[in-house]
Amino acid sequence: MPAFLIADIDVKDPDTYNAYRAGSPDVVNKFGGRYVALGGEVKVLEGDWQPRRTIILEFPDMAAIDAWYGSPEYQELQKIRLKSADSRLVAMETLSEPRDRP
Repeated sequence: MPAFLIADIDVKDPDTYNAYRAGSPDVVNKFGGRYVALGGEVKVLEGDWQPRRTIILEFPDMAAIDAWYGSPEYQELQKIRLKSADSRLVAMETLSEPRDRP
């Protein structure tokens, strides 16, 4: 079942972060991921969360997210991201069957 990675990135050093941005798509694609949302308008409807750069990736399943995140290719990119931005990442599986209520 598909799984999503949701990232909130607060870029502190844009020049260094550009290297992360340049390398990320190939690694995401290698593990079956695709960009669903990337840096568009964000509205906070409730709460005090103030997202900066929000990214949503879809992968075939949670195992693909784990493989991507733990891969040597991504670990190298992660070092760049950690140097150039403050980040929050969460991974979430989809429902196995649609529901009409939470």
